[in-house]
Amino acid sequence: MSTIEKHIKFDVEAIRKEFPILNRQVNGKPLIYFDNAATSQTPQQVIDVIVDYYSNYNANIHRGVHTLSQEATDAYEQARIKIQKHFNAKHTHEIIYTSGTTHGINLVASGFSSLLQKGDEVIVSGLEHHSNIVPWQMLCERTGVTLKVIPMNQNGELVLDDYDSLLNKKTKLVFVNHISNALGTINPIEYIIKKAHSVGAAVLVDGAQSCPHIKPDVQALDVDFYVCSAHKICGPTGVGMLYGKQEWLKKLPPYQGGGEMIAEVSFEKTTYADLPHKFEAGTPNVSGGIAFGAALDYMNSIGFDTIANYENELLVYATKQLENIEGLKIYGTAKEKTSVISFNVGNIHPYDIGTILDKMGIAVRTGHHCAQPIMDFYQIPGTIRASFMFYNTKAEIDTFITALKKAVMMLS
Repeated sequence: MSTIEKHIKFDVEAIRKEFPILNRQVNGKPLIYFDNAATSQTPQQVIDVIVDYYSNYNANIHRGVHTLSQEATDAYEQARIKIQKHFNAKHTHEIIYTSGTTHGINLVASGFSSLLQKGDEVIVSGLEHHSNIVPWQMLCERTGVTLKVIPMNQNGELVLDDYDSLLNKKTKLVFVNHISNALGTINPIEYIIKKAHSVGAAVLVDGAQSCPHIKPDVQALDVDFYVCSAHKICGPTGVGMLYGKQEWLKKLPPYQGGGEMIAEVSFEKTTYADLPHKFEAGTPNVSGGIAFGAALDYMNSIGFDTIANYENELLVYATKQLENIEGLKIYGTAKEKTSVISFNVGNIHPYDIGTILDKMGIAVRTGHHCAQPIMDFYQIPGTIRASFMFYNTKAEIDTFITALKKAVMMLS
């Protein structure tokens, strides 16, 4: 039976068997993995694709006439087509392979350095990961561009009236995440994009946290740039995707120089390759790109509507149980959010609770989650973050709640 046939009816126990790591124990306890917002786990089908590449056709791509090179090139470019279709990009060459979300953001930020000038303005949201803040601060330092911030409210939602007031003819670029990694807030990116375009500004959306839960349609969104990482979507680390509208990608200069991104090189002058290779200097993560496509195949076989519905069940179930724990405060209570819960219990440091949970085999994330401005807003050092995927279960949540209560009792 194929994976697609197997997933016509959602069966979480059958799905869990496809993830080898879920069979292991940590500190003598069955692993409960609630750190999915940091990185998701990888199914055997995707692992097999990586092993197959290195076992049977490991070769550099685009440059060889021999059989292995041609096979590797075909598989790599077929994966690019899968990514294009998944995100509904108009052209395959609008999909640029990157090392991940951070690489994609830096590529765009570097390119805009030549397109912006002193007096221009860019807007960032108050809900961003550091990777969608720091590159733009560096851009502003290089160019004299002014950075403005969309504020957030106590629920972890952006204040859209303030966003509207920030926009003006000087605004050239808006960058915002689709979903907050720290709070799980789903941002109204359709509105944000439409308003930005009304003043002629481009929009970059950080989709690192949305792509595991939502299937973005970049043409329907009319977004100018969209970035994500494969390791959040059941794929390998070290590979990701930048989508850019063709007209924007043609305007941006190359980000890195080297092999593959050139048309002709002489000591007097170099001309650059056409899209997408203009932005893909050097030997890429070939196995990673191929596995990225396989990971999308896998998740599409389950279905993103199915995934979203099930993960929302987990979110509601866990939230209700956490709210019953005395002294527990949840940060991020937006009306629209995905399966991420950030919380603290009384004055107990998040790290202390996380350490005890780990002793019980439960993996959660503690700290500021590379979103220090959010923690500063709430005036806290960090949170405990439990984040769920479609291979998690309500039984795991029950075990987590019991362990959390024990940890709180030990630390109180």
